[in-house]
Amino acid sequence: MEYERWDEVLAPYEHAVEELKVKFKNIRKEFLTKGEYSPIEFVTGRTKKIASIISKAKRLDIDDIEENMEDIAGIRIMCQFVEDIYTIVELIKNRSDMSIVYEKDYIKNFKDSGYRSYHVIIRYPINSIAGSKEILCEIQIRTLAMNFWATIEHSLKYKYEHYIPEDLAVRLRRAADAAFLLDQEMSEIREDIMKAQVMYQVKNVTVRDVLKKIQELYNLGDTNKAIIYQRRLDKIDNEEDITEIIKLKREIDDLLEVYKDTRKK
Repeated sequence: MEYERWDEVLAPYEHAVEELKVKFKNIRKEFLTKGEYSPIEFVTGRTKKIASIISKAKRLDIDDIEENMEDIAGIRIMCQFVEDIYTIVELIKNRSDMSIVYEKDYIKNFKDSGYRSYHVIIRYPINSIAGSKEILCEIQIRTLAMNFWATIEHSLKYKYEHYIPEDLAVRLRRAADAAFLLDQEMSEIREDIMKAQVMYQVKNVTVRDVLKKIQELYNLGDTNKAIIYQRRLDKIDNEEDITEIIKLKREIDDLLEVYKDTRKK
């Protein structure tokens, strides 16, 4: 492929990566805004480098990279627990803005190297001034432990040009097993961790809501009440039990309702 055309060829993939990152980050935000546990911890993405595309095309004898190379656009979704991975896969399956081509479960069927991850290959529609087209994109879904191991392995593959010495490969496989044992151990206490995180998130959402309502009182000119509520919030903000914060929120809600009724009259 002529070098001059690379920008034109890669542009849709770059757009897809940016759009998909935003969409999955918004899914996480939606869970958290509702005070619920999010299976998505964070999202990253990249477009494959030109040198890597050329190298892979030669290695696998690929003529049409747009039709046959599935990872030019890549999204990586990190989770806390193995169970979250399968939750995200179901979320992807239920979306109407992308279609699954096929899946590769390297968790139940991990590679000899010890690599574990879940890959979903999708077709994703992109609209541009040149028209609309569907492109292939690879979504990798991993736990934080799996991602740590995979990042190290990728660096070693780069150093040794894909041929890691056997003694180092053996140690890597042991490390992969250890990382997966950590995931399994965390899954054992998953319910407790999730409850703690949800409570923390509910508190954050409630405090944010109270602060917003205190600002409304300032805007309405009731500075004295706003200051009193702010001081009460400061006193109870560090308490683990959010009962008092919820009571404060309801009290402010009632006061704001009175102002609302007064305006109507």
